[in-house]
Amino acid sequence: MDRRAFLKSSLTATAAFTTLGASFWRAAFATHPAPEAGTGPYGDLGTADANGIRLPEGFSSRILARSAELVPGTAYAWHHVPDGAATFATADGGWIYVCNSESPVPMGGVSAIRFDAAGDIAGPLAAYRILEGSSINCAGGPTPWGTWLSCEEHPAGLVWECDPTGVLPGIPRPALGTFSHEAAAVDPEHGHVYLTEDQSDSLFYRFTPASPRDLSSGLLEAASVAPDGSVQWLTVPQPNSVSPATRHQVPSATRFRGGEGAWFDAVARTVYFTTKGDDKVWAYNVDNAVIEVFFDSRATPGSPLNGVDNLTVSPGREIFVCEDHSSAPHQLVMLSAIEGKVVASTFLELVGHEGSELTGVCFDPSGRRMYLSSQRGPLNVPPIGLGITYEISGPFNV
Repeated sequence: MDRRAFLKSSLTATAAFTTLGASFWRAAFATHPAPEAGTGPYGDLGTADANGIRLPEGFSSRILARSAELVPGTAYAWHHVPDGAATFATADGGWIYVCNSESPVPMGGVSAIRFDAAGDIAGPLAAYRILEGSSINCAGGPTPWGTWLSCEEHPAGLVWECDPTGVLPGIPRPALGTFSHEAAAVDPEHGHVYLTEDQSDSLFYRFTPASPRDLSSGLLEAASVAPDGSVQWLTVPQPNSVSPATRHQVPSATRFRGGEGAWFDAVARTVYFTTKGDDKVWAYNVDNAVIEVFFDSRATPGSPLNGVDNLTVSPGREIFVCEDHSSAPHQLVMLSAIEGKVVASTFLELVGHEGSELTGVCFDPSGRRMYLSSQRGPLNVPPIGLGITYEISGPFNV
C-alpha cells in the first residue's frame, strides 16, 4: 500500500482539526468589543490536586508519562523535553497521541501513545517512536490527511512529516523552508500550510503544495501586512538557502515579535497564532486575506495570560493558550466568548514547576480529554528536561 492509502485505512482525519463554530466568533468580530479578563465558563480554580495541578470543580488530572520512565504498561521510555502534540482518531474508536521532543539529537524526534476506545493505553506495544534523527522538535501541527508535521526549532530546521502509527518513517519536507520552525497549521480546503517562526523578528509563512496533500514540492511565501490588515503573499526565492537565510530573502515581509503556536479553525476559516514578544493572539482569515490582533494580553487589564506559546481550539469553541515564562505558577489560559465578548480566564495552574513551561495542549477526538506537558518538570534539569505529560478529564464543552 502507498503512504496515503495506508494512512487512510488506519486513521481518520477528523481528529486533526477541532473547530470553533463560525457563528461563535462572528458575534465577537462583528462589533470588536474590547477583550477582558474574567471568570471562565468552568468557574474558579480549586486547590492543587495530588499532581500539583489546580483545576475547576469537576475536572481531574492523571500523569500519562514521565521523561526517562516507561510509559505505564509498556516497555517504551518517554522522551525528554515534551513539546508540541496532537491526537489522531483510529478506526477502532481509539486514538493516537503524538508528542515532540525538543531535545537535540539523538534524543529528539517524536513519540506516540495509542489509546483504545475506553481511553486506556492499548497494550505493551502502544508507546513507540515515530521520528528519529531530527533535532529540537518544538511544535508542529496535524494535517487533514492524518499525518503529523513536526517542526525543528533551529536556524537549519526543517519540517518532518510523520506517520502517527509509526509504520512508515518520518520524511523531511525541505520545500516548506529552512528556518527556525515553530508551528504549522493546514487549511483542509485549499491545502495551504501556514508556518510560524521562532525569532524575535519572525515571518509568517504560507506553503502551497504543487499537488494536493503532497508536501514534497510547492511555493513558499511570506506575509506582507498592510495598515488595514490585508495580506499580500510574497514569494521566498530560495526556501532552503543558508546564505542568504530564508528569513532574509523578502525584505518587505512583515516582521512579528516571536512566532509561536498555530491552529487552524476549519469552520471559521481562520488561522490563530501567537507571538511571545508582545503576548498577542492573532487571527488570519484565509478567505478574505485579512489578519488582525484577536487578543492583546498587555492591553487587557488584569489579563492572566503571560508568555504565550502553544495553543489549540477545542470542540467546545474555546481557545486554550499555554504559558512559557521564567516565573511560577504556570497557567493554561482560555479565551471564550461570553455575552459577545472575548473573555480571558485561567483554566489550569501548575504549582511547583519553576523554570518549566506548559506545552503541547490538545484534545482527544471526543473533546473530553485534554493533553499537555510540563516540559522540564519540577526538577528543571536543563538541557535534559525531565518533563511530565498529563491528561485532564472533565465536563469540557463539546
